Amino acid sequence: MTTVIHHNPDCGTSRYVLAVIRATGTDPVVIAYLQTGWTRPQLLALFAAADLTQRAALRTSKSPAEELGLLDENISVDALIDAMIAHPILVNRPIVCTPKGVALCRPSEAVLPILEEPLTEAVYKEDGALILAP
Repeated sequence: MTTVIHHNPDCGTSRYVLAVIRATGTDPVVIAYLQTGWTRPQLLALFAAADLTQRAALRTSKSPAEELGLLDENISVDALIDAMIAHPILVNRPIVCTPKGVALCRPSEAVLPILEEPLTEAVYKEDGALILAP
C-alpha cells in the first residue's frame, strides 16, 4: 500500500501535512478531493479506518455546513454523507492513508504516528519558520 493524502491545496494544514510526508522521502498519491469528489463507500471506509464518526469528519468552519442545516444534532448519518458527496468541502482535511493507518490530520501533527519513514529533512512553515527537524 502506498501513502495517500486527500488534499486541498488551498488549506495551510493540508499543505503542511503534505510537506511532512514528502520530508520522509515518500512520494504520496495526492487526491484533490474538491475536484474528484467523494463516493459513499469511500467516505464510509475512510471514516471507519480512521475511527471517525461522520459528525467528527464534518468541516463546520469555512464550509456551507451551517447554512445547509448540518449542525443540527438530529441530522441523520445518511443526510451528512449525502451532503458531503454533494459538497466535498464539507469533509474535514487532510485525510492521510498509510500502511500504518488512516487519520484525519487536524492538527497536522496527527500524521506523525502513521508515517512509515522518519523525517529526512526539515519542514518549514510558509513564512520560513522551522516546524520539524529530523
